[in-house]
Amino acid sequence: MRGKRVSRKGSKQNIMAKDRFQGHDYYLMDELLTEEHRLIRDSVREWIKRDVSPIIEDFAQRAEFPTQIIKGLAEVGAFGPYIPTEYGGGGLDQISYGLIMQEVERGDSGVRSTASVQSSLVMYPIYTYGTEEQRKKYLPKLASGEMMGCFGLTEPDHGSNPSGMTTHYTDAGDHVILNGAKMWISNSPFADIAVVWAKDENGDIRGLVVERGMEGFSTPETHNKWSLRASATGELVFDNVKVPKENIFPTIKGLKGPLGCLNSARYGIAWGAIGAAMDCYDTALRYSQERMQFGRPIGGFQLQQKKLAEMITEITKAQLLTWRLGVLKNENRATPAQISMAKRNNVNMALQIAREARQMLGGMGITGEYPIMRHMMNLESVVTYEGTHDIHLLITGMDVTGFNAFT
Repeated sequence: MRGKRVSRKGSKQNIMAKDRFQGHDYYLMDELLTEEHRLIRDSVREWIKRDVSPIIEDFAQRAEFPTQIIKGLAEVGAFGPYIPTEYGGGGLDQISYGLIMQEVERGDSGVRSTASVQSSLVMYPIYTYGTEEQRKKYLPKLASGEMMGCFGLTEPDHGSNPSGMTTHYTDAGDHVILNGAKMWISNSPFADIAVVWAKDENGDIRGLVVERGMEGFSTPETHNKWSLRASATGELVFDNVKVPKENIFPTIKGLKGPLGCLNSARYGIAWGAIGAAMDCYDTALRYSQERMQFGRPIGGFQLQQKKLAEMITEITKAQLLTWRLGVLKNENRATPAQISMAKRNNVNMALQIAREARQMLGGMGITGEYPIMRHMMNLESVVTYEGTHDIHLLITGMDVTGFNAFT
């Protein structure tokens, strides 16, 4: 926990403490990781403790994204860790990516959102669907944090049904004219580029890169959020924007393009949610050992032990789920439905742990002296974005029954 409040002779003193998180590995999962995996995880963990934990509560209270951490995110490999090194990425495997997301979200879901968008929703499609010229132009700068990106799919009237999007472009010779709007876009207020999905004149969904400064392109910020307050959220508005044809992804058509990006992002979220859950558990465990009531630590009471035992059980199950998913991902065998299951299960698990941990801290649980309420509010967004809890249930349902319940 970042801070603790203890009772001494009837008076309460606020004692600010450093980030004391140590990690929780009840089933000795570290034995399933390589030495490189553990080194990557531990280096990101130490960076979070040093550069994120001391400032994140203040930025969340002020509803600002701490732009000064962008360089650090790049340096610890949070931007495109699985992108080949020739394009500036880390050239790492999928378990490394997951562990990085776990540690970053342990700090804050909003910070992890920034890294997820940059990696899975901007760098991934440029690398996977883009031309060699697009890769060389954008990826090295995105990996270093010199350039930041965002991803435009969701629209005001089309969230869970992206195929109904109305954003579109028309051919105008050596460029296209883009019109429409996207909303709930992480990073949009400060992004240098946007990977946008729009319909062409044939009604096919295509991807293209829109650059800040193109006439008619604006990114108004979304205010008054109760969740992801330390993340910058906004809109993308296209008013007759001229986009060069060389900015269009050449071959990918249909929802396969954006859904491929979302699969990568959902995979990262499945790992990230574990980080938020572990932080809440760690805070509640420490509090239960230090908070005195009725003459002894509250951790000695049965109901508190029940809560903690259930928390570490669910965290352990989620760790096993994501590790196996990571192995399948490394072997290119992970299915979209398997990724959906992990995203839904782990985010729901983290949200329930946040709520239980908050109760264990009583009134102190709602203050910014502890990270729990911030995690809880953040997870209310994470359980919705990149596919809602219910949508992921239907994806699993369709996969096991063979029946499509979406239509």
